Parts: sequence; C-alpha cells; structure tokens
Amino acid sequence: MTPQTFIFFGRSGSGKGTQAKLLIDYLKEKDANRKVIYIETGSRLREFAHEVGLSAEMTREVMSKGGLLPSFIPIWIWTNVFVRNLTGNEHLILDGLSRRPYEAPILDDALKFYKREQPIVFSIDVSRDWAREHLLHRGRSDDNKIDIEARFDWFEENVMPTVEFFRKNPYYRVLEINGEQAIEDVHKEVVAKIGL
Repeated sequence: MTPQTFIFFGRSGSGKGTQAKLLIDYLKEKDANRKVIYIETGSRLREFAHEVGLSAEMTREVMSKGGLLPSFIPIWIWTNVFVRNLTGNEHLILDGLSRRPYEAPILDDALKFYKREQPIVFSIDVSRDWAREHLLHRGRSDDNKIDIEARFDWFEENVMPTVEFFRKNPYYRVLEINGEQAIEDVHKEVVAKIGL
C-alpha cells in the first residue's frame, strides 16, 4: 500500500473523529509496518493551551470563551507537525484542518509540497436535527442548544465552502459518506469507498 492521505470534514456531532480513529485502526491492521500520523486540530490546540507562554495563554483565553482563534494559530499547529514529523512514508489522517475557505489553499500547498498523491476528502453528511440530538446526548458542557446552533451556522458558512474548494480541485477525491448510520456501517462505507 502506498502512503495515503485522508481529510475528514463534517458538522459537529457527525462522528468524524470516531471514523478517523476507526480508519487509523484499519490502516494499522492492513499496513502494519507503516506509521500513521493523525492530526486532530482541536485536541492539539487544547494541549497547546496548557503550555506556558503568551501565545498559549491567549489561546487558552479565547478557547475558554468559545471564541474563534485567528487562523495562524491552528495553521501553525498542523504545519509544525508536518515540518517536524513527515518523512513521506506514512499515512496521514487530518481532522479539523483548514475549516475556513481561505485556509484551504494553504493545506493544498502543503500537501502538494510533500507530494501527497491523490488525497481523499471525506464529507460525513448528517442533518442538523440528527447532529443536534447526538450532541445533546453526549453531555459536554459546551453542548448547549445556543452553542450547538452557532457551530452549525459556522459550519455551513465556512466549512461547506472549504469542502467545495476540494471538490472543485482535481487533485482530490471527495467522498460523500452517510453519517446517519450505525458507527460500524459508516466505517464500512468509508472502507468500501476508498477501496483499500
């Protein structure tokens, strides 16, 4: 198997993080000798926010208020991982990167620079109603109705145009995945569509 690149998009509650982890397990089983690098920007930002220093402190403050970080911070998070860790011989799974339309060309530049051939973009499709019900049942403190609706609006305004950027770029394969299924069935659809 050649090194693969997968990019996950989906509204909050779509289960994209779960599907990314299931794909990691699948790749480790099918291609045991190849490393998998997983970048989930949200968790890496939360880790960074616990560090010492002005940037970490300001990041922590914005995140604690549910604010939106300036683009350079999440871009620095994932580009730093690329620069320090990519060898060209690993599978790469990206979750929560380039969520604003003007960030997509930066990710595109990076993937082409590292010669990541034919990246696959997963768009995990779920309705607002389905995602809302899922989020309200998981019980996180930021999963209240007002915050959820704001995240949904932000997704439609920003992330959907980003997915369109990749859809219109022939370098990428964009695969629509029905997220309103049992977790295992979503995983089966992911695996079937990538054909590995």
